[in-house]
Amino acid sequence: MTAEAIDGKAFAAKLRERVGEQATRFESETGRKAGLAVVLVGEDPASQVYVRSKNKATLAANMESFEHRLPADTSEADLLALVDGLNTDPAVDGILVQLPLPDHLDEQAVIAAISPDKDVDGFHVTNAGRLAVGQSGFVPCTPLGCMMLLTERLGDLSGLEAVVIGRSNIVGKPMAQLLLDANATVTIAHSRTKDLPAVVKRADIVVAAVGRAEMVKGEWLKDGATVIDVGINRLPPEPGAEKGRLVGDVDYADAQRVAAAITPVPGGVGPMTIAVLLRNTLFAAYRNEGLDLPKGAL
Repeated sequence: MTAEAIDGKAFAAKLRERVGEQATRFESETGRKAGLAVVLVGEDPASQVYVRSKNKATLAANMESFEHRLPADTSEADLLALVDGLNTDPAVDGILVQLPLPDHLDEQAVIAAISPDKDVDGFHVTNAGRLAVGQSGFVPCTPLGCMMLLTERLGDLSGLEAVVIGRSNIVGKPMAQLLLDANATVTIAHSRTKDLPAVVKRADIVVAAVGRAEMVKGEWLKDGATVIDVGINRLPPEPGAEKGRLVGDVDYADAQRVAAAITPVPGGVGPMTIAVLLRNTLFAAYRNEGLDLPKGAL
């Protein structure tokens, strides 16, 4: 068996196209564009690249992009004042504060300051609570993107056994909740799980989000499992190379021998994150205008 590669890049491109079409309709209906504000504090190179990508994708989707780049020594009071201003700005539908923040800033305090109705990253405790009790709210972009890929691949997930490796608030916990809501039987595994390979072996669906390069081996997997690899890790460079290659949390080549389908790294889950961010922003724009997004539009 050679597993099929789940093409997240192609799926994300189609989603961005649909968002762009609906964003154009939104502008014609309301006389304004949906707006996303991105706040970057400091000079972290990876964050700068990510913010540039978000800006480019936002503009390509016919939305307004509001960038706020602040120096690394920005005080928490100044950052919170900026967030408060964005909360009340009618042109801004979604707010994203790029993480990680410099060490002197309290990430949880900053996230808590964002209006839950503009929290398109889905990190606010109110949105976490809404997800937990089945109310409408914003879901973190990465797990929602994973869920879209799973649904596209498998259709109805009812009765399937799923194992989520990792229990972070950003990926693991919301991923488990989404799978539960889809009527899967869900186990959250983590660093203290006893006999992790045996737990994973039961799963029809494996979502790996633990942050350890190529930890999950092919022998851990059930024959025919569907594997979603959220991890992105850079290996040490080989002799003569400037950079090491990017790999996921799953040993891709090994897993291909056993799984039915698996997301590659790169090109799997990663492209979905920005696409879902744009989707969430458009949902926020419709909500902020007191309108319903047409059913089935996205």
